[in-house]
Amino acid sequence: MRSALMVWGGWEGHEPRQCVEVFEPFLREQGFDVRVENSLDVYLEEEYMQALSLVVPAWTMGQIAGEQEQGLLAAVRSGVGLAGWHGGMGDSFRNNTEYQFMVGGQWVAHPGGIIDYTVNIIDHEDPITAGLADFAMRSEQYYLHVDPGNEVLATTTFSGEHCAWIEGCAMPVVWKRRYGKGRVFYSSLGHVAADFQVAEAREIVERGMLWAAR
Repeated sequence: MRSALMVWGGWEGHEPRQCVEVFEPFLREQGFDVRVENSLDVYLEEEYMQALSLVVPAWTMGQIAGEQEQGLLAAVRSGVGLAGWHGGMGDSFRNNTEYQFMVGGQWVAHPGGIIDYTVNIIDHEDPITAGLADFAMRSEQYYLHVDPGNEVLATTTFSGEHCAWIEGCAMPVVWKRRYGKGRVFYSSLGHVAADFQVAEAREIVERGMLWAAR
C-alpha cells in the first residue's frame, strides 16, 4: 500500500484543514494509507519520511525550522512525491528559498482580491490536464514568481483592470517539475475549500497528486 502524508496549518483564512478534508477521502479511495498531521515536526521522522509515496502540504505562511525543512527537502530529493495547491504550498514559508526552489514558485500578489477569471489549459496531452477545457473561476487570481524550468500545464491572463502594468500577462496556474528524484505538482487554485466545488479545479489536484506519488 502506498502511503501519503497530509500536513495542514498556518493562516486559517486559506482553510488548510478543510482543504485537506476535501482530498483525504480521494487518496484513501485510491488505496493510499493516509496520515494527517497538524505539526511540522513530522518532517523530523526521517525513516517515515523517506518511505512515503507522497507529501501533500497545506501550510500557509508561518515559519519552518531548519531541521524540519531539511527533512522535507531530503524526502522529496530521494523520490517522495510532493503535490499541493494555492497558499498551502505556494505561499508557505516566505523566508525559505530552497523550499521555494523545490516548489517552483512563490506567491507575490492577487490583484483585485476575489474576482472572476479564466483558467486556460495549454497542455491537452498531459495526463493531469488531458480532456479538460478552459474554465471559469471566481477566487484570487494568483500572481507568482515562477521557475522557468517548470512544465506549465495551465495559465491565466491578467486583464490589467486592477494593475494596469500587468495587462496581458499570462501567468502559470498549474505546473509540474522535478526536485532531485521527486515529482512535484502545484496548482494555484484553491483559495478556500469551496473553490474545489469547481470540478476542473478539483480534478486537476486529484490527478496531480496521483502523478506526483511514487
